[in-house]
Amino acid sequence: MYINRDIEKVLLEASKSFQVITLYGSRQVGKTTTVNMLFGKEFEFVTLDDAEERELAETNPRAFLESHPWPLIIDEVQKAVGLLSEIKKIVDKQRLEWMRNNESRRLMFILTGSNQFELQEGISESLAGRTAIINMSGFTQIEKRGLHGSLFDVDFDLLLSKQHDNDNYYRNTLQIYEDIFQGGMPDIITGESERDIYYKSYIDTYIEKDVRKLISASSEMQFRRFIALLALRTAQEVVYSELSNAIGINVDTVKRWISILQTSGIIYLLEPYMANASKRIIKAPKLYFMDTGLCAYLCKWPNAQMLMDCAMSGAFFETYVVSEIIKSFYNNGIEPRQYIYYYRDIDKKEVDILLVKDGALYPVEIKKSVKPNKPSKNFNVLEKYNMPIKRGMIIDNAEKIHALNDNAFIFPVSLLGT
Repeated sequence: MYINRDIEKVLLEASKSFQVITLYGSRQVGKTTTVNMLFGKEFEFVTLDDAEERELAETNPRAFLESHPWPLIIDEVQKAVGLLSEIKKIVDKQRLEWMRNNESRRLMFILTGSNQFELQEGISESLAGRTAIINMSGFTQIEKRGLHGSLFDVDFDLLLSKQHDNDNYYRNTLQIYEDIFQGGMPDIITGESERDIYYKSYIDTYIEKDVRKLISASSEMQFRRFIALLALRTAQEVVYSELSNAIGINVDTVKRWISILQTSGIIYLLEPYMANASKRIIKAPKLYFMDTGLCAYLCKWPNAQMLMDCAMSGAFFETYVVSEIIKSFYNNGIEPRQYIYYYRDIDKKEVDILLVKDGALYPVEIKKSVKPNKPSKNFNVLEKYNMPIKRGMIIDNAEKIHALNDNAFIFPVSLLGT
């Protein structure tokens, strides 16, 4: 069963302007399925998971591309980055031919990859200006319901109109935690795979295919413990020295392993907002897992009820909200790092999310409880930036949007992404 994805509109729009599309994303989020649904009738498909195809692509990229002429979808292209320079030659030659014949350019290649770590240098050297680079994540809560989502915003009137247009959106707290526990992987959502078996296989496959070549063989078990340790610290600031001591590796290795997890889409690092800030601002990023189901599995929570009642329930709720917001940016072809930050100073005054847009700050607090106590109390610390501070948002599990005070309004998590 195929469920439509919000990223489709970005892919189709990119296909009108670029000769190459590079679609990144962590393993099994639906990259291959989506591009085949959109372009499979016109494009040949080849995967470098196939050992014979991979060997030819690695040893003789020109022969590989002669055997598979464009229009072509190449899956797991990071396994033969030498293809990129050959693709550049083909694209440049075809562009020149189109120009001589006064013809319009067309999409020629679609490249999918689950590991940006190996692709970044090749893309920047060979395909700069020739490829659209698009990031894809797992399902959002809106996509799971079969609906089309939209870009995250903190506009009270706009969100009120969306609430009016969406009937039966509310879900109680346990239902939210069932969504958190399930995660956003397509095979789980569609019922193709049993959750626990799936996530065990996912970790094994991820380490075997994406990580093993990037770390020493003797470090594999340490890396497994490292991922589990990070899961227990989702929604927390990254303290490299603490992670180093806990696992028994040096700080440089911690930073490298976090970079591997980040570039392969497993985690997201939310940076603090620093523009013209004082030295009292905390500079460490906060770490979030992009799939809450995977995070819950690594933390060994057996069901949604226990997850909802555990000491980490607030961290999981925050992770859920942040990951949904980040996905909304990816699904609209926008880099979230240009807009989404957090604030915390050494006096422990914190704002969970800062949306920085059009020269103004939109503060957002995330609260698991309904009717939290003074949730907008820290918004005034943002005055130090000398920027307009717009009406902020409190995301909790309320039933409806409603004004809290002049500075903030309550927003139900069930409406996030509509």
